[in-house]
Amino acid sequence: MALYAVGDVQGCDAELGTLLSALKFSPDRDCIWFVGDLVNRGPDSLKVLRRIRALGDAAVVTLGNHDLHLMAVALGGARLRDDDTLAEVLTAPDRAVLLEWLCSRPMMHEDPSLKLCMVHAGLPPQWDLPLARDCANELERALRRDPVKLLDRLYGDQPDRWDDALQGEDRLRFIANCLTRLRYLDAEGRLALRAKGSPKKAQSKSLVPWFEAPAARWRGTRIVFGHWSTLGFLNNGDVTGLDTGCVWGDRLTALRLDVPDAAPVQVACGLPKYA
Repeated sequence: MALYAVGDVQGCDAELGTLLSALKFSPDRDCIWFVGDLVNRGPDSLKVLRRIRALGDAAVVTLGNHDLHLMAVALGGARLRDDDTLAEVLTAPDRAVLLEWLCSRPMMHEDPSLKLCMVHAGLPPQWDLPLARDCANELERALRRDPVKLLDRLYGDQPDRWDDALQGEDRLRFIANCLTRLRYLDAEGRLALRAKGSPKKAQSKSLVPWFEAPAARWRGTRIVFGHWSTLGFLNNGDVTGLDTGCVWGDRLTALRLDVPDAAPVQVACGLPKYA
């Protein structure tokens, strides 16, 4: 059995099909992790959802910010944005089945035997893995208990620093922002959610990528994540970043996780840029 992880698909179904063929992926034999953001901005979000759901237990999906946005539009009071490409999902005859399936996906997934953990975006330095697991489970329970209530109140950038005393909507919003939106932190470990560029380009000297925060308590398990297309492919002892910007005209990337030093498998975007 092979274990693969795939970066942000974002509605790029043709590229996903090509990538699965390149991997010779078999759901009867192999397992594949998706870092989230299955939908939006690309042309075929409905096909992506149907394809991945059809893989059954062979596919593990963590939810990303675009996946939550789809649910917020479909189930809550959020509005479609000008650059959203979700209309086909929202009018599909199997919309309810797909949304129920998506809503049941985890916010975080672990394989303790391989010392691997997958989230869509990142973890704050104040969390160790048990706390991260508890926070992810807390958000999952709130989403499944009352998705309309949760999604209607999830948007916003505050609070921006973890405190064990956080409660209610503030606590859930912070958890969601870490797991689905985080890229940079400031020197005090606060979420800098508006910073999105590549670390190679000029950023404020006071900001660091979340995975470079000193004394981060989560270290010891490799974190597999996506969300950061301007970062590109990254693989070291601490983290594996897999969002290589397929939806922006670059590539869709997979990496075999159960083989040390495996090379990434990548397919090019079929169009210059989807959105």
